[in-house]
Amino acid sequence: MSILVVQIPPRERLSADDGAAAPRGGGDFAYVLSPDGLAVGSSGRCAAALLPRADTVLAVLADTDCSWLRATLPKAPAAKLRAALLGLLEESLLEEPEVVHLALAPKATPGEPTWIAATHRPWLASQLAVLEGAGLLVERVLPAAWPDATQPHGHFSTVPGDDPQAPLRLTWCDVDGVTALRLQGSLARQLLARWQAGEAPPRWTATPAAAAEAERWLGTPVQLLSDEERMLEAARSLWNLRQFELMPQHRGMLALRDAWRQFRSPPWRPVRWGLVALVAVQVLGMNLNAWQLRSGIEQRRQAMDQVLRSAFPQVRAVLDAPLQMERETQALRTAAGRPGDADFESLLSAAALAWPEGRPPLDGLRYEPGRLTLPATGWSPQEIEQFKAQLRPGGWVVESAEGRLTLRPEGGA
Repeated sequence: MSILVVQIPPRERLSADDGAAAPRGGGDFAYVLSPDGLAVGSSGRCAAALLPRADTVLAVLADTDCSWLRATLPKAPAAKLRAALLGLLEESLLEEPEVVHLALAPKATPGEPTWIAATHRPWLASQLAVLEGAGLLVERVLPAAWPDATQPHGHFSTVPGDDPQAPLRLTWCDVDGVTALRLQGSLARQLLARWQAGEAPPRWTATPAAAAEAERWLGTPVQLLSDEERMLEAARSLWNLRQFELMPQHRGMLALRDAWRQFRSPPWRPVRWGLVALVAVQVLGMNLNAWQLRSGIEQRRQAMDQVLRSAFPQVRAVLDAPLQMERETQALRTAAGRPGDADFESLLSAAALAWPEGRPPLDGLRYEPGRLTLPATGWSPQEIEQFKAQLRPGGWVVESAEGRLTLRPEGGA
């Protein structure tokens, strides 16, 4: 299950504009392609149209493109939750509410304090449009750093284009939020003293280009963490900034793809093997059942053939035992002078037994092999129903149409 994580370039801040950067459709995106979300497979930088394809596509924001607010999640319907959040955080926002995009922390509970991520909505929407215009279905948008209550984390990285005297930037995240600042002046030193005095020992990481400078400034070794590895760390988080108005319109497809990817994941391998075994057992069972049915049918056919040969030794070739037995029985009955159910005498006798009282004798009738047609002109519906009801228990079928009654044995044509 391959995963493509795309780094969205930092937003350009323009003092004379509304703060939105123009969509950079021709700009390059840094990316990392991983076969499993853990190891780096390949990485690089290219235009959106040239990005590799993968089963899952995620996007990561820069540290400075996401601000963090702490508030109690209001108890509001889903359709009105964003408006309730804007009203609650209006005084804390750095930009106009109509251009701010908000996203809740994973597993946020109404009525409980939670972290809320804020970013510039038109800019983020334009970047997602560039990626999706290149055929990439971005399922989640992730922050590069987020408030972490488990272990404080400080990450050093270079800031291209900054003052050469202060080329590093430190991103600090802990239970109190996320702070991104340059290593210049006394503020970083003051905060460092407070961070190191905390109860939990912090985790210090740095990109390879910033590691030496970071260790000199910090006075302690740091763990190397490349930009690609940091992007994969963000991909393993539960965060998703595609909420509210930026929620994907193809949620059903995403849910289906998520379910399919989960089914293909290693933890589901026993389930897959179990389903394969179940299908194999079902196929084997159906074939065995079909073989048993064919064997039973063949045994019954042989038994009927044996009955035919024993009852009528003169029959040499058995082609259709039931039909041949019926013909031979009919021939014996005819030879003995006994009428069959479909003969004229049997049909006429049955009709006479059920004939309504007060009805005059018949003016005429018509006989066909197995069928006797009687005129019923002037019969009332009650008489017709009584006639049918008296003959039905004896295995006779009576059909009425156009003033005629047709009598035949049940099962006859």
